[in-house]
This record gives sequence, C-alpha cells and structure tokens, in this order.
Amino acid sequence: MDTYLISRAVAELGECLSVEENMLATAESCTGGLLSSILTDCPGSSQWYAGSVVAYAYEVKSKLLGVDPMVLEKHGAVSEPVVKAMAEGVIKAIGANVSVAISGIAGPGGGTPEKPVGTVWMAWTWPGGTRAKSYSFEGTRQEIKEQSVMAAINGLLSVVR
Repeated sequence: MDTYLISRAVAELGECLSVEENMLATAESCTGGLLSSILTDCPGSSQWYAGSVVAYAYEVKSKLLGVDPMVLEKHGAVSEPVVKAMAEGVIKAIGANVSVAISGIAGPGGGTPEKPVGTVWMAWTWPGGTRAKSYSFEGTRQEIKEQSVMAAINGLLSVVR
C-alpha cells in the first residue's frame, strides 16, 4: 500500500468533509478496523471522523448496526442489502451524516463459487443517498484488505467532492 497516496487521499477527504461540516462514521467487517486506523493517522481527523463499528459477526451487525437478521440469512453478510443496512445503521449508531460500510471475503478460505475470495461489497451513505458497489480483489488477505480500504476512501471522495 502506497502510504503517501493514501495519506494524500485521506487529507483530501478530511478537507472535503470539513468544508461541509460533515462527520464520517465507518462500519467495517473484513477490514477489521484497518480503515479506521488509516483515517485516524491523519492529523486533525477528530474534526471530521466520529468513529467506527467493527462488526465481524452476524450478531454484531444485527445488534449494533440494526441489520435485519432475516436479510443476513437470506443474502449473507457479503451482499448489497447488508452493506447498505450497515452504512445506514452506523450513521444512527454513531451520529454521523456520512458513512462507508465494508463486508467481504479476504481469504484465504471462506470463498464459494458465488462469492469467491476477494469479493467485497461496500456502501456509502451521505445526505444525498446511499449507493453500493461490488468489487473483486485479488491477492493475499492483507492485500485484499488494503485494496478494500483504498476503494472505500475513493468512494468516499466521490460522494463528498
């Protein structure tokens, strides 16, 4: 992961959020808090970053983020409806108005023919709405997590610019 590029992207994200007085919250599953760590590496992030829920287990997604257990059972954690619910739920849980949610299969195990290792769903919520996108990343567990973080930051930039 290119730390220089990431730090520049996070600094730009912080500037964009601050200009509009937005607060960001994150809901992470497969990245396990990596995004939160990178965001808080940026000096001044307390001005625009409210916090995170690392929701790895179904129960945590349901209890802390309000994801309907029936939606989890029907679609699985790595799905569009679940990440949308996570993104909307973390806003309510933390009191922010912009969010990103990440759920995926970082491997090396856990993949299926329908959802192979590297499948990652993300959703972004901002005052203008919610959108979700699916990614197919390749590499080691760590590389998939890092690619997910970069995609999350880029997606945030696209909704706050």
